[in-house]
Amino acid sequence: MIQILSRLFPSWFAEVSALTWLGLALLAAVLEISLPHFGCMFISVGAVAAAAAAYFGYGIPTQIGSFVIVMTVSIVVLRARLLDRVGGQGLPSRTGPLVGRHGIVTHDIDPTIGTGRINVGGEDWAARCGEPIPTGTKVRVVGADGIVLEVMRA
Repeated sequence: MIQILSRLFPSWFAEVSALTWLGLALLAAVLEISLPHFGCMFISVGAVAAAAAAYFGYGIPTQIGSFVIVMTVSIVVLRARLLDRVGGQGLPSRTGPLVGRHGIVTHDIDPTIGTGRINVGGEDWAARCGEPIPTGTKVRVVGADGIVLEVMRA
């Protein structure tokens, strides 16, 4: 059937292939807009390249090859750049502004079991230090690991 149609309409196969690839590109673009995660966009770019190959009369292996190559190259070259540009800096650190400030130990800091709490700026924080520090001692925040403050005696 396909051979009969291709004899009657010599460009029929190329047009249908190109339209199929463009349909895939449109579907991937709609998915990317609906669920932005920079994955479907590259499928869309590869499908447009495959549609161009189909339009110019290249066979299925060339179309699939151009789809895979363009999609892979676009992922490798563009994904990191786009994520950096759109992603921004992420969430601001709550502990970053506390580094350098002073606080008071509210629960003994024990480096052996990793417990201890301090009060900095009216807020209670988990703390750790390389040496034991008793309650009531003034400390200085020297760093942070997640939400645990690293302190030393002031």
